[in-house]
Amino acid sequence: MSAESQPKVLLHICCGPCATYPLPKLRDEGFEVMGYYYNPNIHPYTEYLKRRESLEKYAEVAELKLILDPDYDAVKYFQQISYRETRRCRFCYQMRLEKAAHIAARGKFDYFTSTLLVSTYQNHNLIKETGQAMGEKYGVPFLYRDFREGFKQTVQLSRDMGLYRQQYCGCLYSELERYAGHDVDKIKETGNKID
Repeated sequence: MSAESQPKVLLHICCGPCATYPLPKLRDEGFEVMGYYYNPNIHPYTEYLKRRESLEKYAEVAELKLILDPDYDAVKYFQQISYRETRRCRFCYQMRLEKAAHIAARGKFDYFTSTLLVSTYQNHNLIKETGQAMGEKYGVPFLYRDFREGFKQTVQLSRDMGLYRQQYCGCLYSELERYAGHDVDKIKETGNKID
């Protein structure tokens, strides 16, 4: 298939390790892939930078062109999820996939998708539903793929390549769940405090 006839897909990427399976898989299917890094949910900023640097390292090895969105709008992210912490993933997916769909439309991509679909820890159906809704809104189809079959492979590949691999999803609340043992889904309605 010639490069001119290859359908173009914008791959929203949450981190370098999560791209190690979807990228070659999409290329094997005949897609021309461009990466897109937009993740204002990642907290703290130093973690955001580590993940971006890891992606840049992988992209260089994989010869992947990247769009690194300069917009790290953590304030907007927190405004979106304030008092909705137990539903934060819905708003987080929407914020990131909407921006990806917008960029895909502006760049005249044939499709967009996300490495979020590789994680066994994410709400897969909600990602699919959100991606499809954003695709309809911006006129660029969401390319749904169940990449979870490659999750273990991403772990091994990231180790082999020396890529930084995070220990929590990305947001402050997932960090609290991972390191402080808080169950954010049991937030008290009164006072919105974490037990």
